This record gives sequence, C-alpha cells and structure tokens, in this order.
Amino acid sequence: MRTRLIVMTLSVLAVLGGKAAAEDWRAERMEAAALPSEGFSEIGRPAPDGLPDGLVATAQGGDIAEAWYGGPTRRYGHAILGDAVEAGALFARTAGGAIVTLWLPESEVFEDRTPRLADLDGDGRTEIVTIRSSLTNGAAVTIYGLEDGVLKQRATTDFIGRSNRWLNIAAIADLDGTPGLEIAHVRTPHIGGTLIVHGYRNGVLVRIAALDGFSNHAIGSREMRLSAILDVDGDGRVELAVPSADRRALRIVGLDRGRLAEIASVVVPGTIGKPVLPGSSASDPHFVVGLDNGEVYRISR
Repeated sequence: MRTRLIVMTLSVLAVLGGKAAAEDWRAERMEAAALPSEGFSEIGRPAPDGLPDGLVATAQGGDIAEAWYGGPTRRYGHAILGDAVEAGALFARTAGGAIVTLWLPESEVFEDRTPRLADLDGDGRTEIVTIRSSLTNGAAVTIYGLEDGVLKQRATTDFIGRSNRWLNIAAIADLDGTPGLEIAHVRTPHIGGTLIVHGYRNGVLVRIAALDGFSNHAIGSREMRLSAILDVDGDGRVELAVPSADRRALRIVGLDRGRLAEIASVVVPGTIGKPVLPGSSASDPHFVVGLDNGEVYRISR
C-alpha cells in the first residue's frame, strides 16, 4: 500500500495494563489508488418497505437470519440522521423463514438506520441491538430477541433523559477477554460525547466503563460508521478506535480490568466524517479514516 505526506504527529496519552505504549503512531495521507477495494461503501440491500436509507442486517447461525427497520414515521422531529423520518417498527426474518414484527408505542421510535445482529452471550440465540428513542427522554441502547416466535425486548439502558439527545453504537465485540460480547456506544456524540461500554450479563445490560471526549457522528449525516475495532497489540483482544470529540483526532482505547484506557491519539489535518476502517493485516495493524474534505489517512505505528 502506497502512502505519501506524513502529517501531524500524535501523543501517547495513557497506559494500558500498566505499560506505556512503546511505539509512536502517525497519520499518513493515502493515494486514491491505495484505498481498500471496498472503499467506504456500505454493504447491504435496502430494507423492504422500510426506511429510505435503511439496510437489512444479516447473520449466520442463530435463530434470526435478518433484521431491518420499517414503519416510517415523522412523529419525532429530531432529524439527527439527515431527515425527520424514523422507524416505528422492527422486522426480523427467523432462521425458519418466518417474518415477525415489533411495533413501538407512539411515544417512541427507532432513531437508527440498520439494526445489528449478534449472539451477545453465546447461547446460540441471536440478539438484535437497536437505538430506541423516546420522544421526551432521548435515546437508549435496546436489545430484542425471539421468545416463542415473537420479538420481545430483552434488555435496555436507561434513556438519556431529555428529548433530542442521541447516541451512536461504536462496537459490538469481545473487548475485555471474558465470555460474551460487549456493546460500546458514544452518548451525545455532538455535545461532549462519552464512550460507554456495557456487558450483556444474565439478560441485563451492565455498565462496565466510560471515558469522556468522543464523537462518532456529525449532525445531519447518515454516516454512522465512525469507529472500528482491531487487535493492535497482538494480545488476542480488540481495541477500539473512535474520533475525538471534535473529530480532529483518532483515539485508540482498550478495555482493561474494568476501565477504558487510551493507547494513542492521532491528530489529522481535518475533520473525520467518513468511516473508520480497520486494516486487514495482522502483521501491520492500522486504521484508515476519511475526512470531510475527501482526503484519506492511514493511522499506524
């Protein structure tokens, strides 16, 4: 992969597991020809009779094969994702081919574009991770699953507590090396966002750790993929890369012994507004980020 013009340095700001990061990280501007073949395009097909910008989520194995949002509604005028159309319903196609639907009350919407499918606790059943918003109390992370052929809520965080307050999912992954997957999200990414990690334990979302100073979304943008996971130190656990609160740096953090610790913060000459992509080579861990001005940078050691 060819790169050019090394720009801006970084500062290694924290320690992880009691050991300071040994190598400096840097940002290098990339030639267009060096971009990953998949680029920044979203993969997925449009949701049938769903949101204008919604996609179908798919999964391999488990009891749910697909999920998507439907029931477009304008009852919540927040328009954080570019328009005032949100979802009033969640649809799922079971492994057996049946389609099941869950409708929210008139006081709520799914303020999201595409649900996420994962077996959070390793029991062989698929959970659907959503962003559910109350018209009066803002957003929450809410999990649904199949129970006797019906979609039911399994767990949720509290709503933020105020109308027009939102959150964006940053990752669903094994962040701490223990059984099960964790869910990371940025609470209020436009007004001093906090990165929060929850574990799904015995059917309940349990808050594990939090760290201030992040943003993984720009107001009015449909782009929600401003974060990525990658094992940057080869210890078998992934780290999380999320832009800083002003989106002018990429912060790399890890979860260790119940706390989030920053490994590095890499400044870029612009604002991150396009997806953060993980590098595909285990021997060369890096991230690729796109700026609002169209430039693309490779973040590596």
